[in-house]
Amino acid sequence: MQNLQSALDQTQRQISSGRRLLTPSDDPVAAGRALDLRESLSRLTQFDRNAGIAGNRLGLEESSLTSANDALQRVRELALQANNATQSDETRGLIAVELREQLDNLVQIANQKDAAGSYLFAGNMEGTKPVARMGANFTYNGDQGRRLIQIGEGRQIADSDPGSSIFFQVRTGNGVFAVAPEAANTGTGVVGAISVTDPTQYDQDQYTVRFINPGNYEILDSGGGVVGIGVFLPGDTIAFRGVELTIDGQPDANDEFTVSPSGFQNVFATIEGLITAVEQDVFDDTSRAAMHNGVNASLLNLDQALGSVLDVRTQVGSRLAAIESQVDSNSALSLTLQETLSSLEDLDYAEALSRLSLGMTTLEAAQQSFVQTQQLSLFNYF
Repeated sequence: MQNLQSALDQTQRQISSGRRLLTPSDDPVAAGRALDLRESLSRLTQFDRNAGIAGNRLGLEESSLTSANDALQRVRELALQANNATQSDETRGLIAVELREQLDNLVQIANQKDAAGSYLFAGNMEGTKPVARMGANFTYNGDQGRRLIQIGEGRQIADSDPGSSIFFQVRTGNGVFAVAPEAANTGTGVVGAISVTDPTQYDQDQYTVRFINPGNYEILDSGGGVVGIGVFLPGDTIAFRGVELTIDGQPDANDEFTVSPSGFQNVFATIEGLITAVEQDVFDDTSRAAMHNGVNASLLNLDQALGSVLDVRTQVGSRLAAIESQVDSNSALSLTLQETLSSLEDLDYAEALSRLSLGMTTLEAAQQSFVQTQQLSLFNYF
């Protein structure tokens, strides 16, 4: 009877709690499996929290990069305006004022913080202001790291990008080479379009296009050796070693244009260089050509900066999509684990109620038998 009462009490407690496993001893194998499942569900919950944190930071980064793109696009529009021959020194001065405002705006974007007060573009040095400015000089004080956060089993994702790769490691020129006029040029030659026609022929050497006279030029390599000569007319394309450049206007004798492999320049220095070109006084054709050369070089650098921002925005978008996909995968796995856990722990009410009814009937029968047994006496047999 005690065993029957204990079993009946166990069934009643299972029904009241809705759980099949009340203690690990009820089913040690199932209890161990349930513990593993709960740990897995706990990890999935943490992964979802991490995904939310990463998604928020990446969303803020994407918003900041959109603002940076807008600022650079506006700078490019202003550069094109300033490059118009109808502009005067005064109107270019007004353009330079807005250029400085856009430069300040871009510095502020690069020093953006997240909701926790950490700098977004400082790499792993989240407490360090990434972009420092001293006059016309800009330095990056963060590191090259990217904080990785786990959003799934064996799946980590970067929740930010270092500002060095976005704002400082920007190629100059067209990304392969850049052309610069010598400061001592006295003619009106202005560098126009530049392009690479055969990458296999360009050997990354530095070349100089030197004008022997206004109608003839020679091309020198870094060692001073002549690698080509040509006849020149304004607007002609000069081609050598798999590259091409166009020069408008009329260079003077001994004017030189240097063709160098693209280096790296930060976008802030590019805008500072543009401001310097826009603000210089134009008082003759030579100074006008110098202004146009400065603006044209800045336009090429700005295009590279816009490309750098676009590349990172594309990566951020891919990571946001990956987070969304991983969250969906985590949810599907969590549902499967919960169903498995339910099959181990949750009570089958129909079976339990049937067992309760049977247990009560059996206990009543046992009690009646016990009562009758207690009433038996040896006198009943005499």
